[in-house]
Amino acid sequence: MTAAIVWFKTDLRLHDNEVLVRAIQQSQAVVPVYCFDPEHYTTTRFGFKKTGAYRFSFLLQSLTALDTALRKLGSGLVIVTGKPEEELPKLAREYNARKLFAKKEVTFEERRTDERVTEALWKTGCEMMRYSTSTLYHAEDLPFTVKNIPDIFTNFRKKTEKDAVIRPVFDMPEKITSPALPPLQLPGHEQFGLQEAHPDTRAAIQFTGGEDEALRRMDEYLFKTHAIATYKETRNGLVGENYSSKFSPWLAMGCLSPREIYHEVKRYEQQYGENKSTYWLIFELLWRDYFRFMMKKHGNKLFLKGGFRDAAPKYPPHNPDALQAWIDGNTGQDFIDANMRELKLTGFMSNRGRQNVASYLCHDLGVDWRYGAAYFEEQLIDYDPASNWGNWAYVAGVGNDPREDRRFNPQKQAADYDPKKTYRNLWLHEV
Repeated sequence: MTAAIVWFKTDLRLHDNEVLVRAIQQSQAVVPVYCFDPEHYTTTRFGFKKTGAYRFSFLLQSLTALDTALRKLGSGLVIVTGKPEEELPKLAREYNARKLFAKKEVTFEERRTDERVTEALWKTGCEMMRYSTSTLYHAEDLPFTVKNIPDIFTNFRKKTEKDAVIRPVFDMPEKITSPALPPLQLPGHEQFGLQEAHPDTRAAIQFTGGEDEALRRMDEYLFKTHAIATYKETRNGLVGENYSSKFSPWLAMGCLSPREIYHEVKRYEQQYGENKSTYWLIFELLWRDYFRFMMKKHGNKLFLKGGFRDAAPKYPPHNPDALQAWIDGNTGQDFIDANMRELKLTGFMSNRGRQNVASYLCHDLGVDWRYGAAYFEEQLIDYDPASNWGNWAYVAGVGNDPREDRRFNPQKQAADYDPKKTYRNLWLHEV
């Protein structure tokens, strides 16, 4: 029996997963695989690890959940550690695979890895099949070619909402045929030089990885608490579980599909009515799409100091002490410090907080924005390369922001969004 390889990456789910569906359709049997790539655990030139302890813990939980779900359907998850271009061809030979199915990538390092894997697989007689699984709108359905996507979000949004449609979701498979697969064997934190993550009890939400947890959270936010009904009013909040959807870690790891969210929101609107808040959640998913399409359009430029505008800010000489004070929440600006301590102790921060601390690092401390983006890459549970680097470039003034010199005043922001100091008192006082 020939078996196709299904290479899971940041699409760790069974619902709405075209990669898995196509593999099952086109193969006698499938071998689901996850590869721990050592490159994802290296230290970047900015001095931060590419994956930190919080996201690694969330990943392990997500993989455990995926293996459990796969085994219920007659399959399982094979874990390998090493360079994908070496490990995946080995599996292709072992299982006599002629096809490997995987999600399509848009960011520079991920695309480079895919190219290496494609070349290595070709030598074994195995073809790589790629499908887009990460966005709300499929790239092929956009009303413009990738190179003609507007660099201003509003122009992109208006035309896309008017002229493009969102595809239906793919059903979960009811059963999967696989050869006998070994039991799940996951690496530990120490294998990649990481400490165990111990979330702080003050965290807005305790994130647990996995598709079931993702779907449970979606149901809770939409149908159990109806928190979505006031999302637009509460989304700039700082304290508590439901001021925002908190879907982002599951979206980033692919435990949750943006299309599934969209169709569930539409179901909610049919039952309880639509309003500006239900629309705004979809609006935020469209922003997520946009940054991904921007990466596809501009390639590596969004990782460069000058962004795609090729106009690098003139920063003073690098100040490692200022950067460290920002990381530790010791800048003396209480609103900035509270947010940075939340991030350091939980791996999460509100959207309002992210905009403020990014602005402060670039525009007040004069630190190259890429250090901040690289620290977020290490620290965030919900790190997504396109959203992270796209948002940082935006704040730094080298990305998609149409306004010149956008800058946040932390005292005014604190007065507007934390007038009673509830948030600052929570994080600036020791537990």
